[in-house]
Amino acid sequence: MTLPGLALFYAGLVRSKNIISVLMHHFAIACPMSVLWVVTGYSLAVSGDGAWFGNLDNMFLGGIGVDSMSGTIPESLFAAFQMTFAIITPALVIGAYVERMKFAAVLIFSVLWLLFVYASVTHWVWGGGIMAGWGVMDFAGGIVVHATAGTAALVCAVMVAKRLHFLQSQIPPYSTALTKIGASMLWVGWFGFNGGSALGADGVTAGSQFMMQLASVAITVAWTLVVSVIILMIAKTVAGLRVDNQTEVDALDLAEHGERGYPGN
Repeated sequence: MTLPGLALFYAGLVRSKNIISVLMHHFAIACPMSVLWVVTGYSLAVSGDGAWFGNLDNMFLGGIGVDSMSGTIPESLFAAFQMTFAIITPALVIGAYVERMKFAAVLIFSVLWLLFVYASVTHWVWGGGIMAGWGVMDFAGGIVVHATAGTAALVCAVMVAKRLHFLQSQIPPYSTALTKIGASMLWVGWFGFNGGSALGADGVTAGSQFMMQLASVAITVAWTLVVSVIILMIAKTVAGLRVDNQTEVDALDLAEHGERGYPGN
């Protein structure tokens, strides 16, 4: 999902002169996050019984054999699946500092953030930590992924500061088509996140797939309907919606624009 879904999504939103940097941010984040997850990230996230932090018992995936299980699936598969979350979460933050942050700073921030923020919160929720003790349930990353990435993005946006000439000149996106393609890939990819989070092929998996699709289309339809009604009400109040009967008979070309493109009715 990070490559290429999220990468294309963000690439389409920036100016053309920054597309390569955005793509490289995603590629560069995916590589070290994968290594870090194997070396220490997974262990810090799921090992031990501490309330706030895991331990290093599973560094380099130590102690995970061919027959090791996590629930009903092999633990190696569970670790690999969780690695996809560890990759995309810091990549989500890219949108907050895009076009303004040095490449080296991006890497340093992402590495340290994965170890000290993401791994810790993952342990709180999914690793038996303090929030798990409270009975908090996070099926596919609402807290672990989106809340952490959103908070980090807000902090980055404030500290890096706004773009030069922001709100003073137009900053058009390079390609809404790329953004649409990326968003479509993310939509499809989320079937894997939601379905995979059930850790098995059962009724919970099927239910999560249906609910994800239905929730997505339902909110799209509802938002489109509500916003369309509001916009039409504003337009009706300001300028009116429908032309009068005589204008409709005379045709809009002549009545509204004072010209006729083609002779006849």
